[in-house]
Amino acid sequence: MVRLTARLGDTVIWHDVECGDYQADLPLWRELAAAADGPVLEIGCGTGRVALDLAARGHDVTALDSDPALIRALDQRAREQGAAVATAVADARTFDVGGRSFVLAIAPMQVVQLMGGREGRTAMLERAREHLVPGGTLAAALADPFEGESPDDAGPPLPDVREQDGWVFSSTPVAVRSEAGRTAIDRVRHAVSPRGELDESMATIVLDALGPDELEAEAQEAGFGPLRRRNVPPSSDYVGSVVVVLERR
Repeated sequence: MVRLTARLGDTVIWHDVECGDYQADLPLWRELAAAADGPVLEIGCGTGRVALDLAARGHDVTALDSDPALIRALDQRAREQGAAVATAVADARTFDVGGRSFVLAIAPMQVVQLMGGREGRTAMLERAREHLVPGGTLAAALADPFEGESPDDAGPPLPDVREQDGWVFSSTPVAVRSEAGRTAIDRVRHAVSPRGELDESMATIVLDALGPDELEAEAQEAGFGPLRRRNVPPSSDYVGSVVVVLERR
């Protein structure tokens, strides 16, 4: 069971299971990158779902994440695909990528809601602003897991499933709870080995409850001006999101 336990603790696998197949937002990031026509910074890149997609389209992409394992996976995939992606292991609230400046910074999949409250978001906004050229753009996705429903009425979506090397991994949201300005999403993760051994673990993802008006107000205090918001429609497997678009003053 040692290998099985290692698999259950593998952040790369579970990131891929829960996020890797998401594609509904890719057209928007492609559109924004094409319009920016310059270096792109991805904040909270994970294993490279967006960064690799943009790099494959010829964009100059730098990607950062606080988890070294995710960055190692991204670096390996970039080499395998022949994609040029600069990477950094860094916290979104404190990062410094060597004085580089960007025309566009993006924070997909509710990264901005993982900052632990307003103080963390302000720090992230300030770091992003320091890395953007004047007039550069920051685009950040926000989602409400309740999708307009009350916590009591909101039902969990279907499990995310991935097969890899004979293993089957599934992650099922079993509860969505509203807690003091945050939303906690409880997941049960199952791993089935090629021999049929089953084990499970629990994981909780906590998102700040944050609307676009609030984020835009915070961003204005950090030196941004709001531009037209964009929307990513919901799919059968994922909630939709509002993308707040901000211009560096």
